[in-house]
Amino acid sequence: MNRREFGLLTVAGLASRSLCADNDTLYHEKYRPQFHFTPQKGWTNDPNGLVFYRGEYHLFFQHNPFGTRWGNMTWGHAISRDLVHWKQLANAIEPDARGTIFSGSAVVDADNTAGLQSGEEKTLVAIYTAAGGTSPESKGQPFTQCLAYSNDRGRTWIKYSGNPVVPHMVGENRDPKVVWHEPTKHWIMALFLDGNTYRFLASPNLKNWTILPDITVPGAAECPDFFEMAVENETSSTKWVWTGANDHYLIGAFDGRRFIPEVMTQPGHYGQNYYAVQTYSGLANARRVQVGWMSGGEYPDMPFNQQMSFPYELKLRRFGLLLKLCALPVREVESLYDTERSWNDVEVKPGDNPLAVFSGDLWDVDAEIAPGSAMSFGFRIGGRSVTYHVKEKRLSNGDATADMLPADGRVRIRVLADRTSLEVFGNNGEVVIPCCFLPDDTDQTLEVFVEGGVARVASMSVHKLKSIWR
Repeated sequence: MNRREFGLLTVAGLASRSLCADNDTLYHEKYRPQFHFTPQKGWTNDPNGLVFYRGEYHLFFQHNPFGTRWGNMTWGHAISRDLVHWKQLANAIEPDARGTIFSGSAVVDADNTAGLQSGEEKTLVAIYTAAGGTSPESKGQPFTQCLAYSNDRGRTWIKYSGNPVVPHMVGENRDPKVVWHEPTKHWIMALFLDGNTYRFLASPNLKNWTILPDITVPGAAECPDFFEMAVENETSSTKWVWTGANDHYLIGAFDGRRFIPEVMTQPGHYGQNYYAVQTYSGLANARRVQVGWMSGGEYPDMPFNQQMSFPYELKLRRFGLLLKLCALPVREVESLYDTERSWNDVEVKPGDNPLAVFSGDLWDVDAEIAPGSAMSFGFRIGGRSVTYHVKEKRLSNGDATADMLPADGRVRIRVLADRTSLEVFGNNGEVVIPCCFLPDDTDQTLEVFVEGGVARVASMSVHKLKSIWR
């Protein structure tokens, strides 16, 4: 989004405080997602500062504490021990004379490279954009990159006295993503500059940064991410992955100075409701977990606006000569499983619906289906259709579609259904289509359907999910 289109915004009176439930309906409102993170009140957009430390997943997020529209950008803060159940804390980083607080990242400074550690806890360091000129207090100031740090496991944050650590470069340069590069013992920053251009920088201490070569990525802007991943089932083979805000990604090599893409950009997802993607730093066993802002949802008359995606675990897989990022819901979703039923080797023809006994709006549905003579098949959840079109070899989630070939004569479709969203994963995460929608709250039906012929359900499991707020 064009983050300056809203003009100057009032931020006077911003103060740190916990957002507390003030009535019995909080988290149980008509359009409140029941297992996707939303703030208690106010607007949210980009996930920021995703970092894991001492058993806690930190989720910072672009937040307007004072209303349900974009503005007064502040880093809200929530924590989880399982990536599923979230507790919202006090706002972490608030606007000042340098500007409102735009997007960025966070790291664990395990070796105290910045020299900011003051106790036994490792220092958490947040790297964010101070968006000058987006408030009366910051009128005339440029966009710069700044640090804040915490020595109490993220409960309180101190802005670094030497800010900004990266001065203004061009335009509205913003959204720093920082990662440690072990071979060179340097921190690497990926930074959006302007248009389709991104800059890399390096630092030994998070404070002093040297410019590295830029890259230009057509069709991408804002919110870069940058990380190293092993190729699945090829333990000796690793690649560097760069993503833009729209989840278009590059795979290539990085020597600590220059990132060299080896393939053209590929889309990490399809549809219009997944943006500003970021992955967690600090995870063990090289696990790579991504969260995105499910932009564009509608939530009439709610005390909050917008939601996060469910966390996805990424895998880098080889398809012939091509490498692709694949994504599936993190396995921790199983903690929400309530009732379960499964089927194997079931023939389904038009008019059949083995799922007619179910009612609800929170589901994890996973099926492997052989098309047979069917023209199309899929699921209807609360009247919303997820469809595989056999002749066209395309998977759709509402109006959003993606090409997808059968694998060994079968199509695998997994759907996470929450009150205001369906996240669809095709062929074990090769295709991802997350979509928001405004539900008909009177329709709680669940249906597997076939049109134009007979299909065979090789396997199908249905899990009814519990709310994370109850």
